[in-house]
Amino acid sequence: MTVSIHWFRRDLRLADNPALSHAASTGAIIPVFIRDPNAPLGGAAAAWLHRSLDALNTSLEGHLRTYLGSPRDVLPELVARFGANTVTWTRRYDGPGIEIDMTLKDYFKSVGVTVHSANGALLWEPWDVSKPDGSPYKVFTPFFRRGCIAAPLPRAPLPAAPLVFAPVNTQPDAVANLGLAPSPRWDHHVLKLWTPGEGGASQRFEAFLTSGLTGYKTGRDHPARSNVSRLSPHLAFGEISPNTVWHAARAQPATQDRDHFQSELGWREFSYSLLFRNPDIASRNLNIKFDAFPWREDDQALRLWQRGRTGIPIVDAGMRELWQTGYMHNRVRMIAASFLVKNLRLHWRHGVKWFDDTLFDADPANNPASWQWVAGSGADAAPYFRIFNPVTQSARFDGDGAYIRQFVPELAALPDKSLHAPWDAPAHVLKTANVTLGETYPRPIADLKESRAAALADFKSLKQTESS
Repeated sequence: MTVSIHWFRRDLRLADNPALSHAASTGAIIPVFIRDPNAPLGGAAAAWLHRSLDALNTSLEGHLRTYLGSPRDVLPELVARFGANTVTWTRRYDGPGIEIDMTLKDYFKSVGVTVHSANGALLWEPWDVSKPDGSPYKVFTPFFRRGCIAAPLPRAPLPAAPLVFAPVNTQPDAVANLGLAPSPRWDHHVLKLWTPGEGGASQRFEAFLTSGLTGYKTGRDHPARSNVSRLSPHLAFGEISPNTVWHAARAQPATQDRDHFQSELGWREFSYSLLFRNPDIASRNLNIKFDAFPWREDDQALRLWQRGRTGIPIVDAGMRELWQTGYMHNRVRMIAASFLVKNLRLHWRHGVKWFDDTLFDADPANNPASWQWVAGSGADAAPYFRIFNPVTQSARFDGDGAYIRQFVPELAALPDKSLHAPWDAPAHVLKTANVTLGETYPRPIADLKESRAAALADFKSLKQTESS
């Protein structure tokens, strides 16, 4: 019997999984997942992965075999134990992942085992989207319009392949043995808001197409509205493919909403293109002049930001949404990130690390690329002088305060006019709303005007250093 091992990674689905389909076409399969204890994985992502693997195992009729250890050691041992002829996996684009995969490919080639890798994570391969001279795009708009849109259409999604499972003498290992479930089990409450797994991804996407896509272009900026897909955790773990999302969206009537949604998928492609060409994007400034930026060190300010106790309502609402749900609305992510790196002038790596640990959708490309964009140190970054004013942003995108009132309930009784900047509210307004600054709600940990001026001065010093 021809036996193929399909090594699941962040492709936790059966539909539109080209590598899995190839394994199924060659004969019987043994589906495996290997948890590498040395691979970084945040607490929120681990909790999601635990549930997603359970869902995948159910789809595989209990045949998923899970292992804890280095893939360099575990996978060759499994191939030898089960007599596999072929190993398949979905391609990765991060430096450590590529290195491991190349090492395994070389080993299997030396022992006569076929390896088949396939793109099941991106719409376009990073090396296929480049300028006419072959160099990579460094600005998103030409990357997407000239590189992606001008390229051949992404392949159509594949149906789930019929699977025949190879007989294995030993019982499958339990997902619970991977050590992914947090203790204490805070995820029981948080994950009630989500349905990890392929089925949950499909349900969420269908709900978005039905009730969220119309009005997406403008509505996506308002955190209290439902005009966001919330597909990011499902895409991050490969529970739904970008090809499925792209083609289903493309089948909708042509509108600005549809086109803007597809461009957001383009940002994901851009982030992975940056990661592929800059493996150390999570630790090194893409714009090297930022190596000289005078970042502050302030552990207390960092902790207050992490806990949503900055005294800036929209920032605190976002950080509390993150803590309570494992997710933060994209517009608020930009506001909260700008406050950390520009008003507090704390290094963007602090933000990457915190989001890696608390976001369900944290992945090696989108998270650091987005932080560097806000900081001004990345490719196609926001200009250094773009400093989000959290008060004007809050008033514009959460005018009636629905989002702030949900996550900062101690301010709920304030009138809309005072909700976005309670420190400017008259004393009698605060008293009527039972708000005591410094007691029931913190005073701002940074003066927005003064900290903006200080950030601009620091950024200006970089330009002077560059020209001297």
